[in-house]
Amino acid sequence: MSGAGLLPLSEAQQRLLALARPTPVVELPLGRCLGHYLARPLTAVRGQPAADLSAMDGYAIRWVDLPGPWSLAGESAAGRPFEGMLQPGQAARISTGAILPAGADTILVQEDAERDEQTLRLTGEGPPGRGAHIRCAGHDFMPGTALASAGEMIDARLIALSAMAGHGTLPVHRRIRVAIFDTGDELVEPGMALPSPAHLPASNGIMLGAMLAQLPVDTASSAIVPDRLEAVIEALSAHADADVVITTGGASVGDHDLIQPALKRLGGSVDFWRIAMRPGRPVMVARLGKSIAVGLPGNPVSAFVTAQMLVLPLLRTMLGAAVALPQPTLLPAGAPFPAVGHRQDFVRARIIGGAIHPLDNQDSGALHTLRRADALAIRPPHAAAATTGDPIACLLLS
Repeated sequence: MSGAGLLPLSEAQQRLLALARPTPVVELPLGRCLGHYLARPLTAVRGQPAADLSAMDGYAIRWVDLPGPWSLAGESAAGRPFEGMLQPGQAARISTGAILPAGADTILVQEDAERDEQTLRLTGEGPPGRGAHIRCAGHDFMPGTALASAGEMIDARLIALSAMAGHGTLPVHRRIRVAIFDTGDELVEPGMALPSPAHLPASNGIMLGAMLAQLPVDTASSAIVPDRLEAVIEALSAHADADVVITTGGASVGDHDLIQPALKRLGGSVDFWRIAMRPGRPVMVARLGKSIAVGLPGNPVSAFVTAQMLVLPLLRTMLGAAVALPQPTLLPAGAPFPAVGHRQDFVRARIIGGAIHPLDNQDSGALHTLRRADALAIRPPHAAAATTGDPIACLLLS
C-alpha cells in the first residue's frame, strides 16, 4: 500500500486487468469490425497484385522490340485482360491496373508514344527501361504473408487490407455489455430544472458513455439511483447480465456511500478500493457474479481520469487488445510543476509550442478546465518540483 493505506495505481491496474477475461471470439463482416481488436493473426489468402499489372496508361510492349514501331494487337483493360500472347513487333493498349499481356515486359507510357491507326511509334526523349511501369505480382504481399498480429485494433486501413487480402470477415471478441449509472440524491437528469442550489445535473454517466463509445461496447444506462440501499441493490440486480458495471459516486464508506453494502448484500466481493492517485482516490473494484463492478468517484474530473486509467484498459483487455494501458509521451515542461505528495498526480494541462503547461484550476469538479485540457501531465508520487524544460510524461487527450 502507499500513503495512508492507498493502493499504488500500477498495482491497482494489474489487479483489475487480472480479473478481466476476453469475451468469446466471433466472426464479423468487415463492415462491422471497426474498433474491434483482432482475435487471431491475419494472413493473406491471395496476393496483391495477383498478376503483373500496368502502373500507367500506355502500351504494353516487348522491350527487345524497341525502338519500334509496333502494330497494335488489341487492348488490356482493368477487368478485361488481353487474350493471347504478344508476338514480336506487337503492342497492346493498356490501362492503369490492367493485367500485363503474356509476352510483354515493359510499358510505354502514352505521353511517349504516337499512334497512327494500327501503328505505334516511340516519340519520347528516350526508350523506357526493361520492366518500366509494371507492378509485379505480389509486390504488396503474397499469399500467406503475415499482415497483422492478434490484439491489433482494426481501423479503416486494416479493413481495406483485409478485403484486398481475400477476407470478408475477421475474428474478433464479441462486444462487451456495460451498465452505467450515477448515484446520489443531489443529481438531476441533464436539462431538467434544478429543485434547489443543493442539486446539480448528472454528467458522469453521459460522459462515461461517450468515452466508451470509442470501443465495441453496448452500454445500458439506468436512471439516477437515489441514496437508498434498496434502490442501489435494485439497480445492480437489474444489470446482472452485464460484463462490467460502472457506478459513479457512493463507492467510499461514508453514511451515504452505499455501493459496497449493496454489493455485499448481493454476494459480491470487493477486490480493492482507494488508490494513491489524484484526482480519483475513492475507486472500488469488485466481483459480482459474472460481472466486474467498478465504482468511480462522483466528482466528474475524478471519474474521467479514473476511467482513462482503469475502465478503458479493463475493456481493452476484455476485447483482446495487445496494449491495454494508456501509453504516455514525454514533453518538455513549458512552466514549473509543483512537487508531488504520496499520490500520483494527473494534472490537466495544455500543449503550447510543443511544451506542456499546467492549467490553473485543478479542482476535481472543474469540468471547464478538463474541457480546455488537451493532455494530462502524469506526476509520479513524491516527485520533486519540475522546472521549465524538464521532461514530463503526458497522456494526450483526443
